[in-house]
Amino acid sequence: MELFLGIDVGTQSVKCIVIDCDSGRIAAESSVNFGRDLPQYASPNGFLQNENPLIRQADSLMWLDALELAFRHLAGSGIPLSAVRGISGSGQQHGTVYLSGKISSLNSKSSPAEQIRPKLARSRSPIWMDRSTAGECRELDARFGERLRRDTGSPAVERFSGPQIRKFAKEDPDAYRRTERIHLVSSFLCSVLCGSDAPIDFGDGAGMNLLNLNTLRWDGEIAEFTAPGLEKKLPPVLPSCSIAGALDPYFAKYGFEAGIPVVVWSGDNPNSLVGVGAAESGCVGISLGTSDTLFAPMRRFKTDPDGCGHVFGNPAGGFMSLICFSNGSLAREKVRESLNVSWEFFDHDACARTPAGNGGRLILPYFEPESTPLVLSPRVCRNYREASAAEEVRALLESQALSLRLHSEWLGEKFHRIRLTGGASGSEGFRQILADVFQAEVETISVTNSAGLGAAIRAANTVAGIPLERLYALFCRPEKKISPNPENRILYDDLLERFRSFEKSALIS
Repeated sequence: MELFLGIDVGTQSVKCIVIDCDSGRIAAESSVNFGRDLPQYASPNGFLQNENPLIRQADSLMWLDALELAFRHLAGSGIPLSAVRGISGSGQQHGTVYLSGKISSLNSKSSPAEQIRPKLARSRSPIWMDRSTAGECRELDARFGERLRRDTGSPAVERFSGPQIRKFAKEDPDAYRRTERIHLVSSFLCSVLCGSDAPIDFGDGAGMNLLNLNTLRWDGEIAEFTAPGLEKKLPPVLPSCSIAGALDPYFAKYGFEAGIPVVVWSGDNPNSLVGVGAAESGCVGISLGTSDTLFAPMRRFKTDPDGCGHVFGNPAGGFMSLICFSNGSLAREKVRESLNVSWEFFDHDACARTPAGNGGRLILPYFEPESTPLVLSPRVCRNYREASAAEEVRALLESQALSLRLHSEWLGEKFHRIRLTGGASGSEGFRQILADVFQAEVETISVTNSAGLGAAIRAANTVAGIPLERLYALFCRPEKKISPNPENRILYDDLLERFRSFEKSALIS
């Protein structure tokens, strides 16, 4: 058996996936839900409650306890974890962890969380959902203007690490001075596995407004303006195919062999690009999770003039584009709850009972602050007054698909094939809507945890030298294919223009 482990530390859970590269099968999986399995952290949605909806933070130690519990479940699955040859991981992008000292090897007398606790300069980590840094973003944009977007791949973005670090340094300068190392979620967990300070990879580092994508080095000028002495507090940045270190002996208690290679972790979106087999194939990936994201390898480096789309490092080499829509499954769940309908109705019945186009009904479902387009004050806008439950569901799904298409126009490409992943990719109705709106073939793969799978594939590629093409053929084969209905092409072209105008008017008002 030639086993490799991928770990995904997401918004609401930690998931592990073990791939067997000899047989081409998933050997084992485990999952820990923060709300269900770790109620002591009072984070049912992956973050601590705050009366300010713009503030979204998580207890940094929750991820460590979840990782241990996921390993415990994995050890009980019956597979020989001693056969795992390499590990890599995926962390929710942009989240930051602040340490007063560097991470060192763990002892066997207490848990990682207990050992890391005294080293935290800040107990709470702002995560990707945090939108409380509008002032800091204005300051960064005023100082660097177009250079920030041109060199880091994005304008200053509220949820990105740079503005978050700047806010912390301004509001708690003493704690910032005590901070010796600032990690991303990905490099933090990687460091704990290695028992030593781990680097940040180009994929996740690009989501910070600090990495110069022309040089692939920290931008000293931007870093110093963001916070004094910041560059010295950041880990080194390296390609995604780098070895971060060796597995700390502490984790041998779960059956792993101490000292096996740990490949540099990356962000969830770069890992998902690999996990859906789209890193080199020329297709586009769409992940339908808590947030919806559209990502694709970039043929040439370019940035979004509207600032909604972003450029990250592609773990397979080069760059990737990414567009994040915060109100993805989060909005679908809100609508489902408000209508008091089942997921069966939501996923199947509603779309079967309503025609394509749905009488032109459109909805902007900004239940939470939205990233694309930027909406900091939650609100829901409809262009209709009356709708049945089925019509309300279709209005939401069609509007989400139209928003994906509208805000990917800056890429200048016509998508002919879409790889779909994430929990909502199981919806037959939504898959058909996406195929029709984009007029592209939609494919799904059997593994919905594309970020964890991408991490496992990267581990196999880096440690064992297995070509990505072979790994894609083994683990990313399309399971289902949905063809677009060409009769709906003109209908959705027209509805796209109505959606464009509706969104524009809603943002102005």
